[in-house]
Parts: sequence; structure tokens; C-alpha cells
Amino acid sequence: MEQLSPKETRQTTSHTWIHRTNVFPVIILIGGFTALLIANEMFFYKSPPTESTIEIAPGVGSRKIADLLKQNNIIRSKWTFELFITLTLHASDLKPGSYTFLNNTIPHIADTLIRGGMNEVAITIPEGWSIEDIRIYFEKEHIASSTIFTKTATMPITVALRNRFAFLQDAPKTASLDGYLFPDTYRIFKNSTANDIIEKMLENFDRKLDKKLREEIERQEKTIFEIITMASLIEKEVVSDEDRAIVSGILWKRLAAGVALQVDATVAYITGKNSTRISRDELSIDSPYNTYRYRGLPKGPIANPGLSAIRTALFPKKSPYWFYLSSRDGKTIFSKTLDEHNEAKLKYLR
Repeated sequence: MEQLSPKETRQTTSHTWIHRTNVFPVIILIGGFTALLIANEMFFYKSPPTESTIEIAPGVGSRKIADLLKQNNIIRSKWTFELFITLTLHASDLKPGSYTFLNNTIPHIADTLIRGGMNEVAITIPEGWSIEDIRIYFEKEHIASSTIFTKTATMPITVALRNRFAFLQDAPKTASLDGYLFPDTYRIFKNSTANDIIEKMLENFDRKLDKKLREEIERQEKTIFEIITMASLIEKEVVSDEDRAIVSGILWKRLAAGVALQVDATVAYITGKNSTRISRDELSIDSPYNTYRYRGLPKGPIANPGLSAIRTALFPKKSPYWFYLSSRDGKTIFSKTLDEHNEAKLKYLR
């Protein structure tokens, strides 16, 4: 191998250093030019002066959103868009919805997606509403098709839904979705179908009935269907959590003793009337929901209970009481004996 002289070594080193020092400005120049291009793309380039409307479905990630924006010529570089929302820490904040863009920069587009689509609406389903209550609400607010909603929600639960949602698997074959349409506030698209909304409500139920609650139901050797049915009675009968826990204890105790539950709300469910206006004749209506005429739980839930009612159905409070009633002002009156209960009726209901 030929050895270089000290002089030649110094010359070679000198040439290498000069070459490297010449490269540095080039690198800086390229970097600066790239930064300017990115800045121009981010802050100065605007989408075309023609309207472009896109629909972003729930669950779609930032990369797919960037692809959608690029496909519709709203942005020129999906990479630049992804870089912007990553640097601004908003990659997971982009919301579903319908969006129309016209001559907008990337920061404006990103801000719009973060704030949410304008064709979304909020719907609120209160605790204790039945399928019929929800139908009336949908019809009044022009939400989806109330007819399709009623048909889907009242028909026997399909095999497809039972396979998708494990909490439906122990429901009887004839059971409907009443009781499982979790009451809450939902954001939906204005053009959402009845089935879209039903699935969203079932998904919410699936989340709210968490692992601990399901394990407790199994530990008590009960079914989810039984708990939801009991919770629906409690939801319609009592307001406060403390009273609900006592009423839950009374109903489970009566059930175990083979005593009729005699829940006014079940008769109101049959007649569609307010539970405070039940006549003596209505108490004898022949229906599997009538807990005055038939012992045991009614055929199924009479409402869609919230988490509070579900928890009190699962965690009843022991007491010496066997009877209860709700006074005109909403107060729950408890009695140990039938005589006490009859006296309470005379005192608080007349």
C-alpha cells in the first residue's frame, strides 16, 4: 500500500476541509429553501376558489382525513397538513362531520376540523324514556325516520345485534331493544339514519355497563336482562338515589318471596298514562307487563334506565320495609306492613 508523505497528507486534509466547508452553506440553503416551501404550503397556499364538500365519518384518523382533503384538492400536500396538525398537537382532535371549504389555508382547514362539522346536531334522550317517547321526540325534531326507528327498536333483537353486542345475548328471543337504548346526549349527523342512532346508543350502553358491573351481575347469578328490567322499574318509580336503593331492596325481596311487585309504572307503560292516574280497572289489565296481576318481573324493561338506576338495581339496600309509595310532592313513603301502607295512601294520595 502506497504511503502518503506528510505534505501530501496535509494537502489532502486541507482539500477535504475546504470541500466540507463548501457543503455547509449548500445544506443551510437547501434547508432554508425547504422551510420556506413548507411555510408557504402551510400558511399561504389556499384551496381552489371552488367549493369542495367532504364527509368525515366517526373514527376516521388524521392520515385518512389528509388523504380525503388531498383527493378533493382542498390541500396540495397531505404530508404538510399532517406535519401541521402534529406540530400543533391536534392530530387526535379532528372531528367527524360535513365540511365545505373554499379558498382556505391549512391552519384554517385544521381549525375548522377541530371545531367540528356544521351539519352535526345534538340530541338528548332523558333517563326513563321508552321507545315510544323517543319516537315522538324524533318525529317532533325531524330526526331520522321515526317509523323506521320504531320498527327496528320494537322488533325482536336480531341475531346480528346479539352477535355484535354481548350484553344482548341473555335477552329472551322475543325481547326488543327497550331498556338498552342508553339515555344520554349524542352528537349525530343531520342525515343520520335511525339505525345509525340506534347503533350509537347501543355502543354507549356497551361502554357504560363496564366490566365490573358485568362481573357483579354474574356473581349475583342474575342476567343483564333481569337487571335492566328491574332498573327500568326503579327509574320510573323513584327519583333520588338513596330512595332508589331502598326501593330496589323492596322489589328484590318481594320477588324472592313470590309477592306481586305491584309497580304502578308497569300499568302506566301498558296504558300510556301517567302512573298517578291509574284506575282500579286498569290494575286488572291482562298483560305480561302488569305486575299487579302477574307475579315476578314484567315481560321486559318498561323504559331505558340510566346508570344510576342500573347501579341501584344491582346494589339494593336492605330495609325492614315491604311497601312504598310516591306522594304528590315526589317524596317516597316507606311502610313495613300493609296496614301502614294503606294509612300512607289515605294520608298522602288523597
